[in-house]
Amino acid sequence: MKQELVSDWMTREVITIAPETSLKEAHDIMNSKKIRRLPVVMQGKVVGIVTLGDIRGAEPSKASSLSVWEMNDLLANLKVAKIMTRDPATIQQNASIGEAAKIMLGKKFSGLPVVDEANRLVGIITESDIFRLVANEWSKT
Repeated sequence: MKQELVSDWMTREVITIAPETSLKEAHDIMNSKKIRRLPVVMQGKVVGIVTLGDIRGAEPSKASSLSVWEMNDLLANLKVAKIMTRDPATIQQNASIGEAAKIMLGKKFSGLPVVDEANRLVGIITESDIFRLVANEWSKT
């Protein structure tokens, strides 16, 4: 297999949120767009990342004594900045797919924000993108 670059397989149109986005809004975006992670961006730079697991972990338990209204109010007022992973691992767009896969496997991440030389978000690479590359290569044989 030839050396493949992250820039050739990443998703370029990345859905992002700001740190002041509410958990409810972030959860709604993930559900409607069928995605599991959202880079948190300020002025084009990645300052954090929030995953569906992060949001689920921050939601009140079903066994909570809070009413549905109280839970919804709590989620509407809780901001992503409170639960996001700050300064997440990223990868340069000119890195190899092998480098991305090694980071993802080593850290048990299913995706990485992709940045340019100025550290500005330009895409996202996920395990699905890498799997698409593998499937593409195998279909050639």
